[in-house]
Parts: sequence; structure tokens; C-alpha cells
Amino acid sequence: MNRHWGSDDAGTLRVARLVDGTAVLGPGRRAVVLVQGCRLRCRGCIAEETHPIDGGEALAVERLASWLDSRPSVSGVTFSGGEPFLQAAALSRLIDLVRARRPELSTMSYSGYRLEWLREKGSESQRRLLRRLDILVDGPYVRRLHGALRWRGSSNQRVHALSPRHRTEVEAGDDRPAGMEWSIDAELNLEWVGVPPLADFAERLAGQPGVPLDRQPKEA
Repeated sequence: MNRHWGSDDAGTLRVARLVDGTAVLGPGRRAVVLVQGCRLRCRGCIAEETHPIDGGEALAVERLASWLDSRPSVSGVTFSGGEPFLQAAALSRLIDLVRARRPELSTMSYSGYRLEWLREKGSESQRRLLRRLDILVDGPYVRRLHGALRWRGSSNQRVHALSPRHRTEVEAGDDRPAGMEWSIDAELNLEWVGVPPLADFAERLAGQPGVPLDRQPKEA
């Protein structure tokens, strides 16, 4: 099997973290599923802890669908990570389950793979996931091309409207950064979500005294 095809398990998704809602990773207010596992391992990636394939927590797709369904305040879901397209079968099924109850839900994903590669060389599961997405942000993170950009970390990455749902917004050309959101959990750990304005952001932040970064999986 091509090493980029990932898992064909449609019943379980390996997850690094869940975010209840944010306005900085796509249009509107969105839930975020940060998947676990990436083989590209881009230098300077802000989420290196999501690279190990066997890390994170394995969650049933039905459980994740119920989690998304229980958050009526979000208008969409964004898949990040990690590399979502290594678990394309499970994400496709997750979208199908949620949209059976909430057909209006917007779907967006990040991928280190280019759209052309996914269409021409990707597996059937990966192409199936593409057909279910409204927005794709593609391309590997390149540290020397880091920039304060809308929804992406380096200038080689592209934002594709794969359906009419957000096409006007995506094609408007607005590239102002969406920013970051911060929160403190019950154990006083600092959590953040979004695209950092600076390269090596995680290393710089982790070097500050008294700022533990909680990147552990959240219960659905």
C-alpha cells in the first residue's frame, strides 16, 4: 500500500484534540477536530505532537458525530492535525453521519498534500473525502515562507473552494490573518487555536516560564 494512503478504518478516528468552537480556522464559528498522525512531518510544524501515528486517542466515529451534533452554535467543522487525509475513510463517514442530521453543516480540512496529488494519486477514500468538503487548505508548511495569512501558515499553501457554499468568501481575495484564540482550562493550562503570526511559535511560547501547553485529547 502507498504509505500516504493511511487507514481504511471508517469506524474509528485517532484524535489529538477537540475544540468546541473557534472563529479563526475557517468561516463562521466552527468546531475543530485535530487528528493524530502525519507522515509528512514538515519542519517547524506547530503541532509536532500530532505526528506519531499511534499517539492521541482512538474515538468511535459515532461518538464524534454525537459530539458535533450537540454543538448547535457551530456552523461548521474544520479538520486539522496531524494529516486528516491519512484517516479519510473515517472523516468521510463522520461527515455523512452529521450531515444526515445537519445538512447545512460546513466542512473544511487542512492537508499537507496538494489538491492535484489527492485527485490524481490519492486513494478512493481520499477522493471521497474531497467530494464532501466545502474548503480545502492544501500544501505542506514551509518555514521560510511563513507569513501572517488567512487560515494558513505559509504562502505556498492555498485555499480552495470545493463547493459553492463559501466560494464567494474564498475568492474575495481577503488575506488578512484570522488571528488566534486563547483559553485557560480547569487545570490552569494555556490552550490556543489558530495560525501563529511567527515561525517557531510553539518553541518560543514553551520557553516562557509558567506557561504549560496542554495538548492532550479532550473528552468528546
